Amino acid sequence: MLFSSIASVLTIVLGATDTTFNTLAVALAIGLGAIGPGIGIGIAAGQAFNAIGRNPEAEPLIRINMFIGLAFAEAIAIYALVIAFLLNAR
Repeated sequence: MLFSSIASVLTIVLGATDTTFNTLAVALAIGLGAIGPGIGIGIAAGQAFNAIGRNPEAEPLIRINMFIGLAFAEAIAIYALVIAFLLNAR
């Protein structure tokens, strides 16, 4: 039952034109691509502030490591934006 419904949906999707799902693909690419980094940045910043509150002397080391982690998380969101632009140009 499940495989027959997947097969019928697959034939509908493959039979559709490129412009039919292009807007949906772009929206999902940037939407889902921004959720993970957004959550990760929030958790990282919250934990860094918590660590600085507990140990103020370690603030420079914590701050530097937090900014490096935030830059890596933001790079993932930028990759999702690039993919959305590539899908839109198709």
